[in-house]
Amino acid sequence: MQTDNPNSPIWFSVGEASGDLHGAELMKALKAQDPTLTFTGMGGSAMAAEGLDIRYDMDLISLVGITEILGGLFKIILLLRKIKQTLTEVRPRAIILVDCPEFNFRIAKMAYKLGIPVYYYISPQIWAWRSGRVHFLRKYVRRVICILPFEKPFYEKFGVDVDYVGHPLMDVLPFDELDSIPVDDKRIGLLPGSRSKEISSLLPVFGETARLLAKKHPDLRYVMVCAPGRNKEHLMDLWPEDIPVECVEPDNRYATFRSCKFMLAASGTVTLETALIGTPAAVAYKVSKISELIGKLLVNVDFISLPNLIMNKEVYPEYIQQEANAENLAKQALQWLDDPKSYDKMWQDLADLRSRVGEPGAADRAATIILNNLTT
Repeated sequence: MQTDNPNSPIWFSVGEASGDLHGAELMKALKAQDPTLTFTGMGGSAMAAEGLDIRYDMDLISLVGITEILGGLFKIILLLRKIKQTLTEVRPRAIILVDCPEFNFRIAKMAYKLGIPVYYYISPQIWAWRSGRVHFLRKYVRRVICILPFEKPFYEKFGVDVDYVGHPLMDVLPFDELDSIPVDDKRIGLLPGSRSKEISSLLPVFGETARLLAKKHPDLRYVMVCAPGRNKEHLMDLWPEDIPVECVEPDNRYATFRSCKFMLAASGTVTLETALIGTPAAVAYKVSKISELIGKLLVNVDFISLPNLIMNKEVYPEYIQQEANAENLAKQALQWLDDPKSYDKMWQDLADLRSRVGEPGAADRAATIILNNLTT
């Protein structure tokens, strides 16, 4: 087994935009508690800005759905072989996994065999589907650090060493500033996702929704928040030419979210961001037919979006697979545009949600847990 070497870097394994954001915040907290720490591994631009030595870009595993993962399986196998060799050479002090279980479980197993302690931050949503994987975590991960209030009892039930730290978005979102931004009743936000497959399947649907809304509300304006690293020209190719749209970078996305009347959004962490900010959203989700069939057999929850899971009711309307069409989305949008009572009810639910996700300081608490555990 590896002995703790304080001069070795901490390895991060991050596979998507939200994980890059939360990984960067955790890096800040770790450096604040121990300025001598260095970091390497897989991540994105936010973590690179905090000093992560990126050995492998997270876009290499930017996949969604079971068949989509299978389609890129050969490349992922080659990537995992390279990472195993790098881990053997670098011998990091610890490995911090951030979400992305389909990939990170392989990293956890590698690290276990090399005697490298593993910490899982932003615990995988195995309570939602394929819950049997909890036994894997109990064996291969030293501590699971969860950010949703209902996760800790789930893991404890299976004997996993787990800590609840609250949600890191409570540190990232500048609520005082955002709450003062007025809502533009004519501005509609678009969040087509961060992965190529979901963008190509959802953005045309959002565009057709805009066309339908134009029949009754021709004065609506659309703003699309582009995920990091996405080509604007490709996004515009998927959007109808006759509907003007503004495409903005993600740097100032929170102010953009707050300024919108509502959002059309792909399912993902971004829906919790918009919910905490207080902006209504209609959530859409599409994967391949095979992924859908397998998902129906394995999924254990009633909702797909985090706001609904936390509130245990449908706060954000969800449109899944064939239900994620322009007609349904336009119908919901018109209800918010034309029925003030319906819109106000949504605002009340979102205000309640903010009180349920914990106090600020999640990354600091996670950093303390990891560093204390490493030295014991």
